[in-house]
Amino acid sequence: MEVIMGIFSKFRKKSPWILHYNTGGCNGCDIEILAALAPKYDIERFGALNKGNPKQADILLVTGPVTKNCKDVLRRLYLEMPEPKVVVAMGACAHGGGIFRNFYHVENGVDNVIPVDVWIPGCAPRVEALIDGIVEAIEIWQQKSKEKEYMRNHEENYERLGVKDDN
Repeated sequence: MEVIMGIFSKFRKKSPWILHYNTGGCNGCDIEILAALAPKYDIERFGALNKGNPKQADILLVTGPVTKNCKDVLRRLYLEMPEPKVVVAMGACAHGGGIFRNFYHVENGVDNVIPVDVWIPGCAPRVEALIDGIVEAIEIWQQKSKEKEYMRNHEENYERLGVKDDN
């Protein structure tokens, strides 16, 4: 089984899968995401694929202000994603609520619910900014993958030294 998982993780390093979750808002960021997937910009050339399953996703792309209704869903999606994972917050609404800031039903930003690795500013951010953010997220994800692989390869050294895992 370890051989199969090793082969799977080897290929998984090359092409991260993106899970897009819209927490509400005006959908301006979603239009830019669709434009990035179109042939003119073709974000898939960087190896990133847009998928809908959190158990297979590596990058969580969040748009819109986090509302009280979707806060638990967002947290659950984050927890269902395998390690290593990267969170990208896209747009002013995801940063701090945007024009919906301090409304009775808005949590004012993704970082109040889950940790964020990459911020893409703007309302709505241009496609070029989205591509730059995704490329940065891929680099962070690859670095986290290397760190996880290093830790996996050195488990026997930790056992020999008497270091125990908290899990």
